[in-house]
Amino acid sequence: MFKKVTPIILITTLAACSTPIDRRQVNGSDEYIQAPVAPLLTIPEGLNQPKYSKEYDIPEVGSKADKTIIGKRLDIRPPLQVLAMAEGTHVEESADSIKVIVESIDANRDLKQEINDVLLGYLNKNNVAVRSNDYENGVIETDWIENEEVIEKNLWGNDKVYLLRQRYQFNINVKPHGRTGDVSINLIEHEEYYDQDQQDIFLSGEDKRRYTIDMLNNAVAYMSIERERAIRAARIQASLGIDVDLVDGNDTTEAYWLAQANFKQTWDRLRLVLPEMGFDIVDMDSSKGLFFVNLEESGGFWSSLWGEEQLSLQKGNYRIMLRTTDDEQQTKILLHDVANEPLPNEAIVEVYQRISALMKEDRKDR
Repeated sequence: MFKKVTPIILITTLAACSTPIDRRQVNGSDEYIQAPVAPLLTIPEGLNQPKYSKEYDIPEVGSKADKTIIGKRLDIRPPLQVLAMAEGTHVEESADSIKVIVESIDANRDLKQEINDVLLGYLNKNNVAVRSNDYENGVIETDWIENEEVIEKNLWGNDKVYLLRQRYQFNINVKPHGRTGDVSINLIEHEEYYDQDQQDIFLSGEDKRRYTIDMLNNAVAYMSIERERAIRAARIQASLGIDVDLVDGNDTTEAYWLAQANFKQTWDRLRLVLPEMGFDIVDMDSSKGLFFVNLEESGGFWSSLWGEEQLSLQKGNYRIMLRTTDDEQQTKILLHDVANEPLPNEAIVEVYQRISALMKEDRKDR
């Protein structure tokens, strides 16, 4: 029985030699930092000083560098890189801070609210409690995040555990126009314990940078998943048909078509439908909700496409204008001539059956 237990004890003892502190320090002795700088060669009088190559000279330490970070205080691990993998994100990095720039991918969703929801969703998914959420100022503070690692297993007693406790602060800043913003993160509290004894840990700027980059990358990765879901949902929504009603005009008002969808959905669907109706899109301006179209053929073309019934709509140039309703969940579609004059109500009624049928068709999601 003793022989079977001994190898386990040996393995456990070896594992106990590697703590999170050991992994970021150089192996062996650090006595080299006390070694004197070797002097240049002493040249006897009467001989010339040789030419020394500067190829392998170590550059001077920068004025902003902390010269006390040497020996065991120096973190030897390679630096982490910020990975802005989510759709519409990229990295803005400087010597003092790291920001992930986030661009809006959905004009119908508030960007600040999206970023706030994504960060809260990420923290909730990982069972991280939120100490405070100041939405107005864009500041989210986490409660303590604890990570335990068993350093030394004990078959007859308690394991020796290394505990890392941290709190982070996310900062959200969105431009006044609402189309772009950024997310940054700070490590605001840090504690480490070994076997319940708090360790005296010196955190350099690079240490803090490593921790914050790791946390920020995880949050952005979660945003990537959420944005992929949103893009997929938008594509499915765009593929669904849109009901269009006819609103009759009278002597003082013009007739128009009323799409049961918001402006963007209606606009995107019309870009598909208008060419299918025989209208060539000459130009368009989404900011004004305006299509400039040309109808190359009239009677014969429409008859072959829709049946024997002739249309009074003549070939030529037209304007199709989109106007949102007060609740922005419906969109008016108006048809004018090239001089921007409303067409007769009879023409709007005639074309209604054609545009309504194509708009309400479900399309294949691509």
